Amino acid sequence: MKITKVETFQVDWSGEGLPGGQDRPAGRKGPRSAFVRIETDDGLFGMGEASPMQGGLASLVIIAQDMAPALIGADPLDHAILLDTLMHKCIKLGPEGAMTGALAALDTALWDLKGKALGQPIYKLLGGAWRKQMPCYASIGGNAWRTVDEVLAVVERRVEKEKPAAVKIRWDGDRTRQDVDIAGDIRKAAAVRKLLGDDFVLGFDANNGYSIGGAMRVGRALEDLGYTWFEEPVQHYHISAMGEVAQRLDITVSAGEQTYTLQGLKDLINAGVRMVQPDITKMGGITGLMQCAAIAHAHGVELVPHQTQPSLGHLANLHVLSTLIHLSKPVELADGWERAGAIFENPSEPKNGLFTVPDAPGLGAVFDQSELQRRSVPISI
Repeated sequence: MKITKVETFQVDWSGEGLPGGQDRPAGRKGPRSAFVRIETDDGLFGMGEASPMQGGLASLVIIAQDMAPALIGADPLDHAILLDTLMHKCIKLGPEGAMTGALAALDTALWDLKGKALGQPIYKLLGGAWRKQMPCYASIGGNAWRTVDEVLAVVERRVEKEKPAAVKIRWDGDRTRQDVDIAGDIRKAAAVRKLLGDDFVLGFDANNGYSIGGAMRVGRALEDLGYTWFEEPVQHYHISAMGEVAQRLDITVSAGEQTYTLQGLKDLINAGVRMVQPDITKMGGITGLMQCAAIAHAHGVELVPHQTQPSLGHLANLHVLSTLIHLSKPVELADGWERAGAIFENPSEPKNGLFTVPDAPGLGAVFDQSELQRRSVPISI
């Protein structure tokens, strides 16, 4: 079996009637995901997804220009050697950011291909699933711009619709400013607690919005309100500051969605962070997330991956999480997850608050090929 083609493209999640996004007004682009497809000489293919920041365009260009030529003619079962070679070939582009996202997409595509070649779902190739169903938590963004009543309305709507095991309210504020409205943030957190009751599991994602002092003030309030975790209270690149907040608060402080390497994850843990949240579309794909799981297990910290992509990244995430013996938190279900349903014949969506891991070979994705083609935007270099 040899690789014959590596194709990179975006998937346009805009409204109906937009074939490839081409009839959108000039200069405007809707949300897009970054996909890669690897084909072999025996007719099999594997699909992967890169981090979608700015549509994942940088990662896709790196794949198309710098990585794909080295994969043509290679045996896809030489998976680890191929990706380690590409990482060191392109190391001066990273090792963090777009290059790591590119490797994550290729890694997932190669696992998908391997599962199809062997006729097995990925979780079987990883050693088997401890569980085939996992509860979701509703990750609700945009609350920096909402009033208290607006926050409550969207939380109530999501809980009623999705039946999640937990809710995380996210701020998504202006990252160039800190401590903008601490008192208002605490009021919103208190209102959500009152709405959902004392026993409902709640998380608070500050999206890097506070100084150390601001984070301490909000964190103490969250402790009093019975919140379970406090996500990225300070800027992610201030690892020592993140660790200081984590060590001074009783509430579990989490971080890591903007961490791209195992070394970076290790640094967060050594700083004192007790819950790490790497993203499979950034952190080396399936192979990288399994390595993160081993590091987290060895240090006795929780692994709760960040996952806002409702399609291939989400499926890959489910396969990995199903294999973990100690899964301490539900699986993230972010805003706008319905958008991916159009391209799948078997969209992965929560049923009564539960995700089910697919049993079909590879990732288990079955595509509506005509819809996927309609929404595809090729990458030319």
